[in-house]
Amino acid sequence: MAEITNLNRYRKAQKRAEARRQADANAARFGRPKAEREAEAARQDRASRTLDQHRIAPEGDADDR
Repeated sequence: MAEITNLNRYRKAQKRAEARRQADANAARFGRPKAEREAEAARQDRASRTLDQHRIAPEGDADDR
């Protein structure tokens, strides 16, 4: 005798597999590894701190002394 197959379970498994394939494709297309994201955040933080450390004196401030 043939084994009984639950069609609802089969459909759900197919739908999950398709969703997984789509998610993998999106991750490959748009995603970046965690290390790359953290490195970019560190670069931006370092650039922001460097920029904040450079103070622009108002015009005429040095002449008043």
